Amino acid sequence: MNIINNSNSVIIVLHEIYGINQHIKLVCEKFSIAGYDIICPNLINLNHPFNYDQQDEAYHHFINKIGFDLAFKQVKQLIIQAKKQYTYVYVLGYSIGATIAWLCSDEDIMCDGIIGYYGSRIRDYMDITPKCPVLLIFPTEENSFNVRKLVDYLKKWDIDIYTLSGKHGFSDPFSKNYCTQSFEESGRLVDNFLKKINYVSS
Repeated sequence: MNIINNSNSVIIVLHEIYGINQHIKLVCEKFSIAGYDIICPNLINLNHPFNYDQQDEAYHHFINKIGFDLAFKQVKQLIIQAKKQYTYVYVLGYSIGATIAWLCSDEDIMCDGIIGYYGSRIRDYMDITPKCPVLLIFPTEENSFNVRKLVDYLKKWDIDIYTLSGKHGFSDPFSKNYCTQSFEESGRLVDNFLKKINYVSS
């Protein structure tokens, strides 16, 4: 889905394994209301998103039928096209979308900033060297890896990185892991990050 406001800035929103669901639509609407143009690609190539109780099916579909390499190439092409039209191009991703956004940060002069919420698979791409401003937001609790260890490693780069109370999905009002406090705090972090980039760039 795309939302056009004839802005000079665009946010490419990257969904989780579930696809473009209610949460992602809300995110797109929020930033559209703030004046940004929105590009939200359907990375899972399905007409309907998965439900949250289809987590395993959604994960296997993405890993086995799409994969990070193909998704990254798709997003990279979107960024290249967007750079021809917009002064500022940002990438905002959730979960697998955050990992894809992280991969985009390694490309020279592509993004003006990337934002990643709970990008757990970033741990598989530790050789990335960010070449643009980066904001990463992690939950305090992850079942599959040690958050603190990953965050401590990533701090070697000059990036903004935060750990907020809660579990994977804390910023999704439709998730059982939704945490109002962390949702609001992360929203402030993202708004301040975007304002800072715009201030430095202008």
